[in-house]
Amino acid sequence: MTHHEQRKLFGTDGIRGPANVAPMTPELALRLGRAVALVARRGQERPPRIVIGKDTRLSGYMLETAMASGICAMGGQVLLCGPVPTPAVANITQSMRADAGVVISASHNPFDDNGIKLFGPDGFKLPDAEELAIEVLLTDSCLDAGATGKYIGQAKRIDDATGRYVVYAKNTFPRHLSLDGIKVVIDAANGAAYKAAPAVFAELGATVTSHGIKPNGTNINKACGALHPEHVAREVLRQGAQIGVALDGDADRVIIVDERGQVVDGDAVMALCATRMLKCDKLPKRTIVATIMSNLGLDRALAAVGGVVHRTPVGDRYVVEAMRKHGYTFGGEQSGHLIFLEYGTTGDGLITALQVLATIVEENLPLSELCHVMQRVPQVLKSVKLPSRRPLEQMLNLGKAIKAAENELGEGGRVIVRWSGTEPKLRVMVEGPDPTHIESLVGGMIAAANADLDDAAP
Repeated sequence: MTHHEQRKLFGTDGIRGPANVAPMTPELALRLGRAVALVARRGQERPPRIVIGKDTRLSGYMLETAMASGICAMGGQVLLCGPVPTPAVANITQSMRADAGVVISASHNPFDDNGIKLFGPDGFKLPDAEELAIEVLLTDSCLDAGATGKYIGQAKRIDDATGRYVVYAKNTFPRHLSLDGIKVVIDAANGAAYKAAPAVFAELGATVTSHGIKPNGTNINKACGALHPEHVAREVLRQGAQIGVALDGDADRVIIVDERGQVVDGDAVMALCATRMLKCDKLPKRTIVATIMSNLGLDRALAAVGGVVHRTPVGDRYVVEAMRKHGYTFGGEQSGHLIFLEYGTTGDGLITALQVLATIVEENLPLSELCHVMQRVPQVLKSVKLPSRRPLEQMLNLGKAIKAAENELGEGGRVIVRWSGTEPKLRVMVEGPDPTHIESLVGGMIAAANADLDDAAP
């Protein structure tokens, strides 16, 4: 049994749900603050120091104060950043030598949701085992007795947390390059990067047009940002800009738009950055990490320049895990969640955009041309809701259909069949040269899955 199955509260990206509805309540945040303070102490004498950052949601105030209260109650010191990108919290936790970092955000979800994710002192998301330890503590009576007298903790604001992050992000851009004469359109989704994003590009010399930088607590991700790149695309064409940058609510993910107003596929962004890193001999073992959902075109683009793609299950934490385990420094997800370990410990939309801009400036070519490094292989992905879940290895008809499809496609394609992590939905993905053919293969596998479940019916 994996930790993932044992954790009830923590999903692949922290705890998330409608704000002020269980589990996303101030009561839970208070209790969680107590547990985090206890775990962050790690047996040392001095009080733990914990950084808290958030996005721009209305419910952030409620959860931030509750969490800070719980940490202080256990004698911890709280460092409040206010609204900053998720990667800024990871970075500040590390640079302040804090014992843990907390991000209060529901990323790309609507404003009435919220979430809590935790980082360790090294700036990496907490490992599953530590999340499990915290979850077990939540029901433990040891959290009921806190600090008293002079041992109660305090909370202070980190002055200019945004400024610290802006300096850090700018330092990832190559020293010998500048963005003079480059027009950039950004959409900060009325979210966590509303101050940092315009500053980073402008201070590097770009002419910046900004959208989604007027958060009011309820407009985060609303018809803007990474979920709606069409606004950036329109503005790119209007301004004659070289690039459009659409961030999600907590700015750990980015959708890039080229100078023609076309969205650049996340895999193409990975291929672009990876081939550049290979050229500069900056890719350890000539390998990047991607999930099983990344397009076969990515493998081919890298193979063409002597690179390799190492694949993991879906979820950025698994990408990072594989990178750290094998010593790789670059990886990401198709969704625009890219991780450059040389610079940071988690996905960072701004750093990704800066790496793409560095390539545009260095090669002196438009983004649409640079993206030719990758040709997408046709892909069909279908999710079907089935009456019940059965382990795939017990579904014999489906097993045969998968084998047959794999034999037909050979090296020319890929087949991935998996259950959704949260509901009885079977996800079938096939890639291959001929769209009509792969469509029929997907249909065949879904029919086989249905047949298996009919056979199993009493």
